[in-house]
Amino acid sequence: MSHPRIHIGLAKIAANARTIVGMCAAHGIEVLGVTKATHGDPQVARAMLAGGVTGLGESRLESIERLKAAGIDAPMTLLTVPALSEADAVVEHADVSLNSELSVLQALSDAALARGRIHDAVVMVDLGDLREGVMPDYLDGFLADAVKMTGVRIRGLGANLTCFGGVAPSPENMAVLVRLARDARAAHGLALDWVSGGNSSALRLIQSGHMPAGITHARIGEAILLGRETTHREPWPGTHQDAFVLSAEVVEVKEKPSHPVGEVVEDAFGHVPDFPDVGDMDRAILNVGREDVAVEGLTPADSRFTVLGGSSGYVIVDVTPAHGSVKVGDRLAFTLNYAALVAAMGSPHIEKIHS
Repeated sequence: MSHPRIHIGLAKIAANARTIVGMCAAHGIEVLGVTKATHGDPQVARAMLAGGVTGLGESRLESIERLKAAGIDAPMTLLTVPALSEADAVVEHADVSLNSELSVLQALSDAALARGRIHDAVVMVDLGDLREGVMPDYLDGFLADAVKMTGVRIRGLGANLTCFGGVAPSPENMAVLVRLARDARAAHGLALDWVSGGNSSALRLIQSGHMPAGITHARIGEAILLGRETTHREPWPGTHQDAFVLSAEVVEVKEKPSHPVGEVVEDAFGHVPDFPDVGDMDRAILNVGREDVAVEGLTPADSRFTVLGGSSGYVIVDVTPAHGSVKVGDRLAFTLNYAALVAAMGSPHIEKIHS
């Protein structure tokens, strides 16, 4: 059976990591390689480490377990704030976790002490993106309570931007994080070796030299995996954008109208389709669909083609410019955006091929 496949270029991922790590190092910033879009793919993790990242970040404990089971002994950071119910598992599997709730920190402290260890924690601060994090005005009181917990060490402060509210990193909001870290060191005697100023969206600020001094750490995933910064999704200089390529088999090619025939109502996913009428076209149907990938995140490798959309099991592509050369049994290739990559790497129906 010819399954859909993702071809993963490990050398390209390692090269992307070297480019990003080198640029950040020139500004005094350590890079945590974020593998979460690959669901803890061990070979991708090794490629990132070969490129110079100092540790790995994952959003699920199961992915951290997968990496450790593969023999990867790099420091592991849990990038989603832990659930209270999983505190013991977090201490068992993760070296560092991001935190924003005192009750969870206390549970982590208790679990760590029961295991005879200390768990490292990064306290997240909300700088306006309105995802996880303590509001700045409440941080001092939060830390005053946190430092009393003997089973956790406050390793640093961090902030997340662009992922939910779309707020971009700026000299102003990063300066707030630096100031909060300085105040926390003075008030609570914390070392705070990590002042973690965000993700791939911070690369432009770092490269420009306008990232405030005092930001020492960044969590980088998309720029390494897909070669793009995330404020405008533009290619990052010196990186590859095709480290991941999805291919799927053509199961039907037919000339059909470009506009549905009959009354148009909601599709299977609750949307009302709106297709312009541009006359008949050659439409190729592929054996991959929305149950496997975010269809809107696919870009055909052949720039003549256009993704028209998809259903649960199919992607439909306008291949009219090929003038009949696309046949049943052919494979069409696509690069992926971040959403498509996350979905495709998690699909059990898509074969992963490393090279």
